Amino acid sequence: MLTGEVESHLVSLVAPSGQEAEQYRALRHTVEQRHKSNALSVIAISSPGVGDGKTTTAINLAGALAQGSENSVLLVEADLRRPSIGQVLGFNGSRTVGLVDAILDPSIALEDIVQARPPYNLSVVLAGQVPASPYEVLKSPQLGTLLDQARAQYDYIVMDTPPLAIVQDCLVVTRWVDGVIVVMAAHQTPRALLETALDTVDPTKMVGIVFNGFDNLSSGRYRNRYPGYYTTPALDGAERRGSFTRMGRKVGAMLRRGEDAAVRNRRSRDRSR
Repeated sequence: MLTGEVESHLVSLVAPSGQEAEQYRALRHTVEQRHKSNALSVIAISSPGVGDGKTTTAINLAGALAQGSENSVLLVEADLRRPSIGQVLGFNGSRTVGLVDAILDPSIALEDIVQARPPYNLSVVLAGQVPASPYEVLKSPQLGTLLDQARAQYDYIVMDTPPLAIVQDCLVVTRWVDGVIVVMAAHQTPRALLETALDTVDPTKMVGIVFNGFDNLSSGRYRNRYPGYYTTPALDGAERRGSFTRMGRKVGAMLRRGEDAAVRNRRSRDRSR
């Protein structure tokens, strides 16, 4: 039972034709192309640390994919330490049986924990009960079994997963997924933390980097929740890892240019007062 409204920053759901949603549509296009060429179906959305915007990105990507009437999309809440998808999607007060329950009790099938989110073409699996040890729950082979069931029923499974550089939970999740998207935040994510996150992911599964919190880095104009992204072509092993290391450095350089531009703009305004 739904008791709340979808929060306004979920632009792919509340304003799908708007400018902010356009970048999520671009990300959707990338995922759809990888789905066709590389059978990309299960996508983990993570970040180097806390507060980078991974949950917002996961929901908005799922919403963008769900705009295709031919697409069947499942959004899975796999961040068991800081679950928030139920709240922001308006599931307050709804049933609490979710992913953790189905992992701990194999008699609970996938269809028992899936909830529809009308009026959107979107199905959701919430975290369910809060486990004592999220890592032990997520390393269970039962998670792989549930995701195999999801592959048979949905075109895309988007998973909101824990941060990469803080806890080990995401690393055990990524064994079951086809691709990983890393989310970072302008003015917030330390470059060293980004590099650590990229180094922990299997390079053959990296899809791209989403960076939040600005409109145009080179101009110094910033807007919350307006994302951009980098992707790389299909590469193997060390070649792909090296590509994403260079990407991380490029993003860091862009952030530095954006920060310098913002400082120059502030100084210019101060002088004009």
